[in-house]
Amino acid sequence: MLFQSIALGLIGVFCILDSRLLGRLNFERPLIVSTLVGLVLGDLEKGLLVGASLELISLGLVNIGAAAPPDMNMASIIATAFAILSGANVEAALTIAIPISVLGQMLGILMRTILSNLTHRADKLIEEGNYGSTRRIHIVWGTGLYALMYFVPIFLAIYFGTDLVKQIVELIPAWLTNGLTLASKILPAYGFALLLNTMLTNKLIPFLLLGFFITAYSGLSIIGIAAFACILAFVMSEIKFKSERKQTVTDPLDDL
Repeated sequence: MLFQSIALGLIGVFCILDSRLLGRLNFERPLIVSTLVGLVLGDLEKGLLVGASLELISLGLVNIGAAAPPDMNMASIIATAFAILSGANVEAALTIAIPISVLGQMLGILMRTILSNLTHRADKLIEEGNYGSTRRIHIVWGTGLYALMYFVPIFLAIYFGTDLVKQIVELIPAWLTNGLTLASKILPAYGFALLLNTMLTNKLIPFLLLGFFITAYSGLSIIGIAAFACILAFVMSEIKFKSERKQTVTDPLDDL
């Protein structure tokens, strides 16, 4: 358990530094990070299942300015690990993930508060011409604090909490399990609702209805519908770009 806890903690560190130090490789997305957890713990299938469900929930969560949304990255790592190590199903993992994401959000707010104070310190060092210390604050302190913010909670949760979660899951009565299963099916719909609230316009409503009716009446799998949607999006993009190129091409004689 010690090796697994350390490995998952390091995965958390790598994923949180992805968008802060490494550019953005999208390793912090639930689908990717849960898959990595499943790979480390030897249950890739459950990692993919939990990650796909958590990805649907987090579709509409967007960072706006300094606001900290629920931390689905930390939630994905801990919930997926609990589901694999305790033998819980995907539904139980989703219900575990929600409170963990709120806890991660609180830690994120605390970290932003600490780093804002370090920023003032860095401004003062720049005024003094001490650029080496400023660089250390940015790279060493900023990176180190974010790494600790992820490694410590994940390590403690996996190392000390797995057996407790397993005992709790075994004691959950059937009626509560059924309720959690129902709630877990509602959560992805909530994620879609958040996404639609952000991007839905009058022009996109027909495509929303088209997707709904294809899903309801065609009998196609989700993969088939997604492939159809990608092809349709590609064709429409090509038509739009060709139309725009024709409009931008002008005859030099028109300027005479």
